[in-house]
Amino acid sequence: MALSPEESFKRVISHAKEYGFVFQSSEIYDGLSAVYDYGQNGVLLKNNIKSFWWKSMVQLNENVVGLDSAIFMHPTVWKASGHVDAFNDPLIDNKDSKKRYRADVLLEDHAEKLRQKANKEVEKAAQRFGDSFDADLFRSTNPRVAGYLAKADEIMARFVAAMEEEDLEAVRQIILDENITCPVSGSANWTEVRQFNLMFATKMGSVAEGASDLYLRPETAQGIFVNFLNVFKTGRMKVPFGIAQIGKAFRNEIVARQFIFRMREFEQMEMQFFVKPGTEMEWYAHWKEARMRWHMALGFDARHYRFHDHDKLAHYANAAADIEFQFPFGFKEIEGIHSRTDFDLRRHEEFSGKKQQVFDPETQENYTPYVVETSIGLDRMFLSLLSLSIEEETLEDGSQRTVLRLPHALAPTQAAILPLMKKDGLPEFARSLHTDLKFDFQVAYDEKDAIGKRYRRHDAIGTPLCITVDHQSLEDGTVTLRDRDTMEQKRVHRDEVFDIVRTTASLEVLLKKI
Repeated sequence: MALSPEESFKRVISHAKEYGFVFQSSEIYDGLSAVYDYGQNGVLLKNNIKSFWWKSMVQLNENVVGLDSAIFMHPTVWKASGHVDAFNDPLIDNKDSKKRYRADVLLEDHAEKLRQKANKEVEKAAQRFGDSFDADLFRSTNPRVAGYLAKADEIMARFVAAMEEEDLEAVRQIILDENITCPVSGSANWTEVRQFNLMFATKMGSVAEGASDLYLRPETAQGIFVNFLNVFKTGRMKVPFGIAQIGKAFRNEIVARQFIFRMREFEQMEMQFFVKPGTEMEWYAHWKEARMRWHMALGFDARHYRFHDHDKLAHYANAAADIEFQFPFGFKEIEGIHSRTDFDLRRHEEFSGKKQQVFDPETQENYTPYVVETSIGLDRMFLSLLSLSIEEETLEDGSQRTVLRLPHALAPTQAAILPLMKKDGLPEFARSLHTDLKFDFQVAYDEKDAIGKRYRRHDAIGTPLCITVDHQSLEDGTVTLRDRDTMEQKRVHRDEVFDIVRTTASLEVLLKKI
């Protein structure tokens, strides 16, 4: 029996805790809302995602270099970037439940429910008509489906228009018109909509009286922009070129929910690509295609991903699109690709008084580069992998197993060495094999419990290969190699194991698919 979206998401959260992927921060003190810690398996998976992104972005691209900028920055940085004046969310409270919500999320979720209703109608029709079914034609001609889709578009168009006019009462009116209710109380007893700035403020100084006001950075991009000329000059860079960075960011999300999807402390993987004005749309299209190709290299079904062009552009952009992933709670943004124009460099030039320009030897003129940004939420990427990989499987003997079908190279552990028994020289042989592999791969040594239980444990944390050492291993040097996904077993000589793990579970395999 298929799980509901809510049940499916609860299973992901439960699995993450049970198998050491994600813990509630400060759990022994009843936790800290919307803040999480990554456990022993979670940190390995997270680091593998980082490595895959970094190598694909910096190592495979000759014109992209890396940076690690500080979390604390001069407060004028955030004035120049617009965050002090314009980094706000529209919030609304339900008077009965006393719960607070982002107005835009309420409307987006409502529109997505309408689109999901349309999709269900299409799926029913596809089952009814079989191979001759034309989904696109059905969407455009079926009154019910067309109605759902048109209504969703109308809601978001009204919202965009209201926000562009800064008409918060109009935003509230859309919520009332659509009879959107509080998920907790079920009532539509809403307060007014108001704006709330998301930046965390702090102080720097030895005494309170002389302390300077600072902010925890709400994004990592500005650290790249203020170092643009440093990298350009010291790296002897030539436009077009990119600067990549992985780092923490902080947002005072009043409405933080959906596990690690929306947190107050999170990690971003961003690349700012500096181009000549007039070429930005060409590079925008290039990076849209390149970033989707990166996601597709993971081997999951393409139907779980889609592009969504922004209805309302940020103040700095002339084009923007999201790569959305189908989480258990619907399609949501996992990565953004934005054409940021020259807004950021121009603003920093204005506020700092220092030129942020490069010289074009062809035209003999100075110009301010335009920027194309790719920005992916590491925590959301982590959640997408867990959501898509976890599977409950019924075996031929009627027993159940939980298997985490992570891409092999991203799995926390690439292989597990399992001596069949704790005696007769089997542990010594197994330890020797573990030593052969541990300098190149994350390898587990596990001798606790029956072999079947160990297989199940490693299935549940996503280990692609289990290597069992038995008495025959001592006789002829062969071991049993078990595949996580098929559970097939075969005998191989220990001298073959390194190459098998490398060709099965190294990042090289993923990188060559991009």
